[in-house]
Amino acid sequence: MKKRKILGIALLASMLFMTACSGKGTNTKEAAPAQANSDALTIKIGHVEPENRSTHKALVEFKKNVEEKSEGKLNIEIFPNGSLGGDVQMTESVAMGTLDATLPSSSVLTTYSEEFGILDMPWLFLSSEDAFEALDGDVGEYFNKKLEDQGIKCLGYVYNGPRSTTTNSGPIEKPEDLEGVKMRVMESPIFIDFYKTLGANPTPMSFTELYTGLQQGTVEAQENPPSLTFANKFYEVQKYQTIDEHVHNFLPFIINKGVYDNLSDDLKDILDEEAKEYVKLQREMELKDNEQAIKDLEEVGGLETNILDNDQKQVFKDAVAPMYDKYKAKFGEELFEMCEKYNK
Repeated sequence: MKKRKILGIALLASMLFMTACSGKGTNTKEAAPAQANSDALTIKIGHVEPENRSTHKALVEFKKNVEEKSEGKLNIEIFPNGSLGGDVQMTESVAMGTLDATLPSSSVLTTYSEEFGILDMPWLFLSSEDAFEALDGDVGEYFNKKLEDQGIKCLGYVYNGPRSTTTNSGPIEKPEDLEGVKMRVMESPIFIDFYKTLGANPTPMSFTELYTGLQQGTVEAQENPPSLTFANKFYEVQKYQTIDEHVHNFLPFIINKGVYDNLSDDLKDILDEEAKEYVKLQREMELKDNEQAIKDLEEVGGLETNILDNDQKQVFKDAVAPMYDKYKAKFGEELFEMCEKYNK
């Protein structure tokens, strides 16, 4: 009996020794590829959007395509949901080189070039297509040069959707309907001026506090792209939606210029090409998402809906003419003309 036990123990020890020598049952095989790929470069991209938004969903495709076309020479890591900070913090990190890339709201970039504020002007572009052509054309080139002076490279302009209005006080069909309305706005001087000019009561408030603010009556209205309004269930605390598309909001896809410049020419070409494809795909997705969100806000959320036509939008734009006079003096007539020529 003792001999059998000794033989069994010896056999087991021999099997373990052979397994260890062959590498089976250990992490040796899994670790090897990482070491073989140790020369690969990694670009870390942070953003504040949730995973179900077009910004992130299309970015996952961008990651896959870049990694495949670079044959593993370039890896992309994505950090959604503001896990690396808010728009302001991540933009500062990209400028300083502690984060490679991010997709902030264009409003945030006024810190680096105050002219970015023009993209927040109400009804600057009358349609998303007009806005796309402008940002893909000389308007985008103008801002790209401004950013490069600050050590930032822009790879394209992702679409955050057409900002529209939801309220509890009633539908917004003419400028007078906003008189006295407590409107939540971003902490942007242009947005504050916009609603003051129309007689509303603009209230700057963090996006994270907005649902509670609407629920408690601190504010009674808000403006965001319909897809974002639906995703955050604001329909639970609102009654009306007005599709006025007062601002076509963009998220510049920015990367630290030093990081970009240090890439080889072939990797730059891949990054540039796939960034263009990313922007194209994301815009298509966002337009579809917003179209569906408008229906969902009405059918699922129960919001009464009205959609402004171009003539109605022009009435609102005429009402904010004093604001245009103010910012034309600040940003220059030429920049406004550069933008407005795209309206068909």
